[in-house]
Amino acid sequence: MNKEILMVVEAVSNEKGVDKEVIFEALEAALASAARKKEKNGELWDVRVAINRKTGDYDTYRRWKVFADDSREIENPEAELRLEDALEVDKEAVVGGCVEQPMESAAFGRIAAQQAKQVIVQKVREAERAQVVEQYKDRVGQLISGVVKRIDRNGIYIDLGGNAEGFVARSDMIPREQLKPQDRVKAFLREVRSEPRGPQLFMTRTAPEFLIELFKLEVPEVGQGLINILGAARDPGVRAKIAVRSNDPRIDPVGACVGMRGSRVQAVSNEIAGERVDIIPYTDNAAQFVINAMSPAEVQSIVVDEDSHSMDIAVAEDKLSQAIGRGGQNIRLASQLTGWELNVMTASDAEAKSESEARALIEQFQKQLDVDENVATILVQEGFSTIEEVAYVPAAELASIEEFDEDIVRELRTRARDVLLTQAIASEETLDQQMPAEDLLTLEGMKPDLALALATRGIRTRDDLADQAVDDLMDIQGLTPEEAGALIMKARAPLFESQR
Repeated sequence: MNKEILMVVEAVSNEKGVDKEVIFEALEAALASAARKKEKNGELWDVRVAINRKTGDYDTYRRWKVFADDSREIENPEAELRLEDALEVDKEAVVGGCVEQPMESAAFGRIAAQQAKQVIVQKVREAERAQVVEQYKDRVGQLISGVVKRIDRNGIYIDLGGNAEGFVARSDMIPREQLKPQDRVKAFLREVRSEPRGPQLFMTRTAPEFLIELFKLEVPEVGQGLINILGAARDPGVRAKIAVRSNDPRIDPVGACVGMRGSRVQAVSNEIAGERVDIIPYTDNAAQFVINAMSPAEVQSIVVDEDSHSMDIAVAEDKLSQAIGRGGQNIRLASQLTGWELNVMTASDAEAKSESEARALIEQFQKQLDVDENVATILVQEGFSTIEEVAYVPAAELASIEEFDEDIVRELRTRARDVLLTQAIASEETLDQQMPAEDLLTLEGMKPDLALALATRGIRTRDDLADQAVDDLMDIQGLTPEEAGALIMKARAPLFESQR
């Protein structure tokens, strides 16, 4: 039987390509399980089997975990002992360790067809899955190719070879794409997850990264780093945009990605169910990049708002639908590619909006700086849009305006700073009015964060709190009904005192 153990290990290891140590451990677990079943209450025992890797001989031991004499953690006396009892088994026992005692071994022959097989199969499966994780964990973010194995309502399963199977969920499949078993397909490896069952290699065909990896494959200049793809945006299966930049002034990045007679971009498009790809030249100038990204629509003018990270784009009236795209597709992809919020409108609407915003600024400067319309208009025309700019830009910048002399500049800066000071004082007064009063803060049992939470609800004083019911305070996070009731009663205590 001992030789039979070694033969089983050798055969299974060769057949499954799994390390022999994994098979030995599976056999030890199976023999331990059989040994427990032979004993009364054995299912509660902790049993260890040690197989000699050279001879196939094996020994079986019953194990106990050792706890301190005063420990209250012992839950299973069949596998756990206090130190005083453990010392009777092994004089060298220590708390936190284990003690062992030899016991009768189970015969290998009686379990070969049942427990050993089951445990070995499970261990082998776990080892195979671990090998897959180890093999692919460093390939996350890469393009993987395989053959469609099967398709169900959850997605498609791709045979990657070597017991590896990739999974593309329905949400990661290109809409309306017709795939069938035995089709060769590429996908982007998004995540490798070690799980006891189910898929481990999660892939996608809809991510922008998948499109970028396809171009790396089809365009040698991209793979060699001569051309960088700086971003991509997709409406999977319909349309996409990629931003490209050349690191070599002799190479046209758009032409290189398109290829001779469109061969390269067509090869990419064929892989993604005919998805149309716009190749956009990247530039560091954000406005120009947005203009490029709006292709094929022609932009007449563009207004950049750095604060809101948005741009207003004006196009000819007859080109508005083209700029927006079907279902807003063109403007949405351009926004995703550039990272800017884009608002597209006709040139006449853009002009009206600009005039409206300018008129609002003029009126704001007239009111806040107490100046006439001419002065306010000059400030707007010179690009000033806030009181802060008037107050703190270098005086030379204001003095460079032809219509302003030193006295006007000095007066404008003084008035602007007075406005800002007044606003700051008003803000502090408003803040003071929102803070909890001293009598609420000093109420017994009151915490500062709770007092602030009450103040935001208009409960600033002890009297305000006394007027509340428990239900009124139940929307305050972390405050229990009992605590709310106790605080309300303490706030009402002075009222009760005065009635005595």
